[in-house]
Amino acid sequence: MAYNIVLVEPEIHTNTGNIGRLSLASGSNLHLVKPFGFELSDKRLKRAGLDYWKHISLKVYDSIEEFFAIHEGKNMVFFSSHGQKTHWSIDYVDDMFLIFGKESSGLPLDIIEAHRDKTYKIPLYSEHIRSLNLANAVSIAVYEGLKSLSI
Repeated sequence: MAYNIVLVEPEIHTNTGNIGRLSLASGSNLHLVKPFGFELSDKRLKRAGLDYWKHISLKVYDSIEEFFAIHEGKNMVFFSSHGQKTHWSIDYVDDMFLIFGKESSGLPLDIIEAHRDKTYKIPLYSEHIRSLNLANAVSIAVYEGLKSLSI
């Protein structure tokens, strides 16, 4: 059982480090799409991932176009506050790509529009926040998926 966690243009090293640790704990692969808001050699990134970083299955792409070209035809779902369906309605399958946007603005609108039928949101129950922390959102999606696969 494994997922592919995809971070498109991540900006915050500690979020990415925590998501890296989550990817290892969940048996998932981590895919990072440039540009980043930090360097992969950043000590704070590695500190957030603890000493696990060297064990993470990591793939890096120079652009979103490169990522899509390499993984064309793969089973992908996209996460955005602009999604019309909730993450509970995803038909999770092994090796699925779970795609998340950057912390400040999420996924680019052209990606959301091109994949509207595969774009999901994690519900928020307060009008006072716009979104969840990226690491928290990834955790929710991954473990909901793992739950679905183990039923």
